[in-house]
Amino acid sequence: MNKSSIYTVILLAVSLLAGCNKYEKILKGSDFDAKYKVAMESYEKGDYDRAVQFFENLTMYYRGRDKAENVSWYYAQSLFKTKDYTNAGYQFKSFVRLFPYSTHVEEALFRSAYCKYLESPAYSLDQTLTKEAMSDFELYLEKYPSSNHIPEINGYLDEMRGKLMKKDYEIAYGYYKIEAYHAAYVSFGNFISNYPESASKEDAMFYMIKAGYELAINSQESKVEERLRQVIADFERFAALVTNPKYKSELQDIYNKSRNILAKISK
Repeated sequence: MNKSSIYTVILLAVSLLAGCNKYEKILKGSDFDAKYKVAMESYEKGDYDRAVQFFENLTMYYRGRDKAENVSWYYAQSLFKTKDYTNAGYQFKSFVRLFPYSTHVEEALFRSAYCKYLESPAYSLDQTLTKEAMSDFELYLEKYPSSNHIPEINGYLDEMRGKLMKKDYEIAYGYYKIEAYHAAYVSFGNFISNYPESASKEDAMFYMIKAGYELAINSQESKVEERLRQVIADFERFAALVTNPKYKSELQDIYNKSRNILAKISK
Protein backbone atom coordinates (compact mmCIF):
# COMPACT_ATOMS: atom_id res chain seq x y z
CA MET A 1 0.00 0.00 0.00
CA ASN A 2 1.49 3.38 -1.00
CA LYS A 3 1.62 6.43 1.27
CA SER A 4 -1.36 8.09 -0.44
CA SER A 5 -3.55 5.06 0.22
CA ILE A 6 -2.43 4.86 3.84
CA TYR A 7 -3.28 8.56 4.39
CA THR A 8 -6.71 7.99 2.80
CA VAL A 9 -7.46 5.06 5.10
CA ILE A 10 -6.32 7.05 8.14
CA LEU A 11 -8.46 10.04 7.16
CA LEU A 12 -11.50 7.80 6.67
CA ALA A 13 -10.94 6.16 10.06
CA VAL A 14 -10.57 9.53 11.77
CA SER A 15 -13.67 10.83 10.00
CA LEU A 16 -15.73 7.79 11.04
CA LEU A 17 -14.50 8.05 14.61
CA ALA A 18 -15.37 11.74 14.73
CA GLY A 19 -18.80 11.00 13.32
CA CYS A 20 -19.38 8.26 15.91
CA ASN A 21 -18.24 10.54 18.71
CA LYS A 22 -20.57 13.25 17.41
CA TYR A 23 -23.58 10.92 17.42
CA GLU A 24 -22.62 9.48 20.80
CA LYS A 25 -22.46 13.00 22.24
CA ILE A 26 -25.91 13.87 20.88
CA LEU A 27 -27.38 10.58 22.10
CA LYS A 28 -26.08 11.14 25.63
CA GLY A 29 -27.00 14.82 25.65
CA SER A 30 -30.25 16.57 26.56
CA ASP A 31 -30.99 18.25 23.21
CA PHE A 32 -33.98 16.15 22.18
CA ASP A 33 -34.67 18.17 19.06
CA ALA A 34 -31.16 17.32 17.86
CA LYS A 35 -31.78 13.67 18.70
CA TYR A 36 -35.04 13.71 16.76
CA LYS A 37 -33.28 15.24 13.76
CA VAL A 38 -30.57 12.56 13.82
CA ALA A 39 -33.19 9.83 14.22
CA MET A 40 -35.18 11.00 11.20
CA GLU A 41 -32.09 11.60 9.07
CA SER A 42 -30.75 8.15 9.95
CA TYR A 43 -34.05 6.55 9.01
CA GLU A 44 -34.23 8.39 5.69
CA LYS A 45 -30.64 7.38 4.88
CA GLY A 46 -31.38 3.73 5.65
CA ASP A 47 -29.18 3.66 8.76
CA TYR A 48 -31.84 1.82 10.73
CA ASP A 49 -29.59 0.61 13.53
CA ARG A 50 -28.75 4.18 14.46
CA ALA A 51 -32.37 5.22 13.99
CA VAL A 52 -33.44 2.51 16.48
CA GLN A 53 -30.97 3.84 19.05
CA PHE A 54 -32.24 7.40 18.78
CA PHE A 55 -35.96 6.65 18.53
CA GLU A 56 -35.72 4.37 21.56
CA ASN A 57 -34.01 7.19 23.46
CA LEU A 58 -36.76 9.62 22.43
CA THR A 59 -39.75 7.43 23.31
CA MET A 60 -40.15 8.40 26.95
CA TYR A 61 -39.30 12.08 26.42
CA TYR A 62 -41.90 12.66 23.70
CA ARG A 63 -44.70 10.61 25.31
CA GLY A 64 -47.76 12.87 25.34
CA ARG A 65 -45.99 15.54 23.24
CA ASP A 66 -46.38 16.69 19.66
CA LYS A 67 -43.82 14.30 18.11
CA ALA A 68 -44.92 11.22 20.09
CA GLU A 69 -46.82 9.64 17.20
CA ASN A 70 -43.94 10.08 14.75
CA VAL A 71 -41.39 8.73 17.22
CA SER A 72 -43.53 5.67 17.97
CA TRP A 73 -44.24 4.97 14.29
CA TYR A 74 -40.67 5.36 13.06
CA TYR A 75 -39.29 3.45 16.02
CA ALA A 76 -41.46 0.47 15.08
CA GLN A 77 -40.55 0.87 11.41
CA SER A 78 -36.84 1.04 12.23
CA LEU A 79 -37.04 -2.14 14.30
CA PHE A 80 -38.87 -3.82 11.43
CA LYS A 81 -36.19 -2.71 8.95
CA THR A 82 -33.47 -4.22 11.17
CA LYS A 83 -35.47 -7.50 11.16
CA ASP A 84 -36.05 -7.36 14.90
CA TYR A 85 -39.56 -8.68 14.34
CA THR A 86 -40.31 -9.54 17.96
CA ASN A 87 -39.78 -5.98 19.21
CA ALA A 88 -41.18 -4.44 16.03
CA GLY A 89 -44.42 -6.39 16.44
CA TYR A 90 -44.69 -5.26 20.04
CA GLN A 91 -44.11 -1.61 19.06
CA PHE A 92 -46.66 -1.73 16.22
CA LYS A 93 -49.25 -3.13 18.62
CA SER A 94 -48.39 -0.43 21.17
CA PHE A 95 -48.79 2.17 18.43
CA VAL A 96 -52.35 0.98 17.74
CA ARG A 97 -53.17 1.23 21.43
CA LEU A 98 -51.55 4.66 21.95
CA PHE A 99 -52.71 6.33 18.72
CA PRO A 100 -56.07 4.74 17.78
CA TYR A 101 -57.02 7.64 15.46
CA SER A 102 -53.72 7.79 13.56
CA THR A 103 -53.68 7.36 9.80
CA HIS A 104 -51.05 4.65 10.39
CA VAL A 105 -53.28 2.46 12.57
CA GLU A 106 -54.40 0.12 9.79
CA GLU A 107 -50.84 -0.50 8.62
CA ALA A 108 -49.58 -0.85 12.20
CA LEU A 109 -52.20 -3.52 12.93
CA PHE A 110 -51.20 -5.38 9.77
CA ARG A 111 -47.49 -5.10 10.59
CA SER A 112 -47.95 -6.37 14.15
CA ALA A 113 -49.57 -9.55 12.78
CA TYR A 114 -47.06 -9.79 9.93
CA CYS A 115 -44.16 -9.70 12.41
CA LYS A 116 -45.61 -12.71 14.19
CA TYR A 117 -46.03 -14.47 10.86
CA LEU A 118 -42.35 -13.82 10.06
CA GLU A 119 -41.37 -15.24 13.46
CA SER A 120 -43.63 -18.29 13.09
CA PRO A 121 -41.38 -21.36 13.51
CA ALA A 122 -41.13 -24.59 11.53
CA TYR A 123 -44.15 -26.87 11.95
CA SER A 124 -42.18 -29.30 14.14
CA LEU A 125 -41.75 -26.64 16.86
CA ASP A 126 -44.25 -25.06 19.24
CA GLN A 127 -46.94 -23.28 17.19
CA THR A 128 -48.19 -20.77 19.78
CA LEU A 129 -46.81 -17.86 17.76
CA THR A 130 -48.38 -19.21 14.57
CA LYS A 131 -51.79 -19.32 16.24
CA GLU A 132 -51.32 -15.76 17.56
CA ALA A 133 -50.39 -14.54 14.07
CA MET A 134 -53.48 -16.18 12.58
CA SER A 135 -55.69 -14.67 15.28
CA ASP A 136 -54.19 -11.21 14.70
CA PHE A 137 -54.65 -11.46 10.93
CA GLU A 138 -58.27 -12.53 11.41
CA LEU A 139 -58.84 -9.54 13.70
CA TYR A 140 -57.33 -7.29 11.03
CA LEU A 141 -59.61 -8.76 8.34
CA GLU A 142 -62.66 -8.13 10.54
CA LYS A 143 -61.70 -4.49 11.00
CA TYR A 144 -60.57 -3.84 7.42
CA PRO A 145 -62.55 -6.14 5.09
CA SER A 146 -61.66 -4.01 2.04
CA SER A 147 -57.91 -3.82 2.72
CA ASN A 148 -55.37 -4.13 -0.09
CA HIS A 149 -53.55 -6.65 2.10
CA ILE A 150 -56.35 -9.24 1.91
CA PRO A 151 -54.85 -11.43 -0.88
CA GLU A 152 -51.46 -11.70 0.84
CA ILE A 153 -53.05 -12.28 4.26
CA ASN A 154 -55.10 -15.13 2.83
CA GLY A 155 -51.87 -16.61 1.52
CA TYR A 156 -50.21 -16.29 4.94
CA LEU A 157 -53.24 -17.85 6.66
CA ASP A 158 -53.21 -20.81 4.25
CA GLU A 159 -49.50 -21.31 4.84
CA MET A 160 -49.85 -21.21 8.63
CA ARG A 161 -52.93 -23.43 8.60
CA GLY A 162 -50.85 -25.92 6.62
CA LYS A 163 -48.23 -25.87 9.37
CA LEU A 164 -50.82 -26.49 12.07
CA MET A 165 -52.33 -29.27 9.99
CA LYS A 166 -48.98 -31.01 9.61
CA LYS A 167 -48.17 -30.54 13.29
CA ASP A 168 -51.53 -31.92 14.46
CA TYR A 169 -51.27 -34.94 12.16
CA GLU A 170 -47.81 -35.80 13.43
CA ILE A 171 -48.96 -35.46 17.05
CA ALA A 172 -51.86 -37.85 16.40
CA TYR A 173 -49.62 -40.32 14.53
CA GLY A 174 -47.05 -40.07 17.34
CA TYR A 175 -49.70 -41.23 19.82
CA TYR A 176 -50.55 -44.13 17.51
CA LYS A 177 -46.91 -45.18 17.19
CA ILE A 178 -46.44 -45.38 20.96
CA GLU A 179 -49.73 -47.29 21.27
CA ALA A 180 -51.49 -44.51 23.17
CA TYR A 181 -54.64 -45.49 21.33
CA HIS A 182 -57.15 -43.38 23.20
CA ALA A 183 -55.13 -40.21 22.60
CA ALA A 184 -54.55 -41.23 18.98
CA TYR A 185 -58.26 -41.88 18.42
CA VAL A 186 -59.26 -38.49 19.84
CA SER A 187 -56.46 -36.63 18.04
CA PHE A 188 -57.24 -38.14 14.64
CA GLY A 189 -60.94 -37.39 15.18
CA ASN A 190 -60.11 -33.76 15.92
CA PHE A 191 -57.82 -33.64 12.89
CA ILE A 192 -60.61 -34.85 10.59
CA SER A 193 -63.04 -32.29 12.04
CA ASN A 194 -60.60 -29.38 11.94
CA TYR A 195 -59.04 -30.06 8.53
CA PRO A 196 -61.68 -31.62 6.26
CA GLU A 197 -59.75 -30.34 3.22
CA SER A 198 -56.47 -32.06 4.20
CA ALA A 199 -54.74 -34.42 1.79
CA SER A 200 -54.01 -36.57 4.87
CA LYS A 201 -57.70 -36.97 5.75
CA GLU A 202 -57.88 -40.53 4.40
CA ASP A 203 -54.77 -41.52 6.37
CA ALA A 204 -56.30 -39.97 9.47
CA MET A 205 -59.54 -41.92 9.02
CA PHE A 206 -57.58 -45.14 8.60
CA TYR A 207 -55.51 -44.68 11.75
CA MET A 208 -58.47 -43.40 13.73
CA ILE A 209 -60.41 -46.61 13.08
CA LYS A 210 -57.35 -48.76 13.74
CA ALA A 211 -56.69 -46.91 17.00
CA GLY A 212 -60.36 -47.27 17.96
CA TYR A 213 -60.24 -51.01 17.34
CA GLU A 214 -57.03 -51.50 19.34
CA LEU A 215 -58.50 -49.40 22.14
CA ALA A 216 -61.67 -51.49 22.12
CA ILE A 217 -60.10 -54.97 22.21
CA ASN A 218 -57.65 -53.91 24.91
CA SER A 219 -60.30 -52.28 27.11
CA GLN A 220 -61.91 -53.47 30.30
CA GLU A 221 -64.62 -56.01 29.56
CA SER A 222 -67.35 -53.53 30.44
CA LYS A 223 -66.19 -51.11 27.74
CA VAL A 224 -65.42 -53.48 24.87
CA GLU A 225 -68.92 -53.64 23.40
CA GLU A 226 -69.49 -49.89 23.45
CA ARG A 227 -66.12 -49.18 21.84
CA LEU A 228 -66.49 -51.84 19.16
CA ARG A 229 -69.87 -50.36 18.23
CA GLN A 230 -68.09 -47.03 17.84
CA VAL A 231 -65.51 -48.68 15.53
CA ILE A 232 -68.34 -50.04 13.37
CA ALA A 233 -70.05 -46.64 13.31
CA ASP A 234 -66.79 -44.95 12.29
CA PHE A 235 -66.24 -47.50 9.55
CA GLU A 236 -69.73 -46.98 8.16
CA ARG A 237 -69.26 -43.21 8.30
CA PHE A 238 -65.92 -43.22 6.46
CA ALA A 239 -66.03 -46.36 4.27
CA ALA A 240 -67.26 -44.53 1.17
CA LEU A 241 -64.54 -41.88 1.52
CA VAL A 242 -61.60 -44.30 1.62
CA THR A 243 -60.11 -44.96 -1.82
CA ASN A 244 -56.74 -46.54 -0.97
CA PRO A 245 -57.17 -50.30 -1.73
CA LYS A 246 -54.85 -51.29 1.14
CA TYR A 247 -56.80 -49.13 3.57
CA LYS A 248 -60.15 -50.44 2.32
CA SER A 249 -59.02 -54.04 2.76
CA GLU A 250 -57.62 -53.50 6.28
CA LEU A 251 -60.59 -51.49 7.43
CA GLN A 252 -63.01 -54.08 6.08
CA ASP A 253 -61.09 -56.70 8.04
CA ILE A 254 -61.36 -54.59 11.22
CA TYR A 255 -65.08 -54.13 10.58
CA ASN A 256 -65.62 -57.88 10.18
CA LYS A 257 -63.61 -58.70 13.31
CA SER A 258 -65.55 -56.12 15.29
CA ARG A 259 -68.89 -57.58 14.21
CA ASN A 260 -67.73 -61.12 15.01
CA ILE A 261 -66.60 -60.14 18.51
CA LEU A 262 -69.91 -58.33 19.12
CA ALA A 263 -71.80 -61.40 17.95
CA LYS A 264 -69.93 -63.55 20.48
CA ILE A 265 -70.60 -61.03 23.24
CA SER A 266 -74.31 -61.08 22.40
CA LYS A 267 -74.41 -64.85 22.84
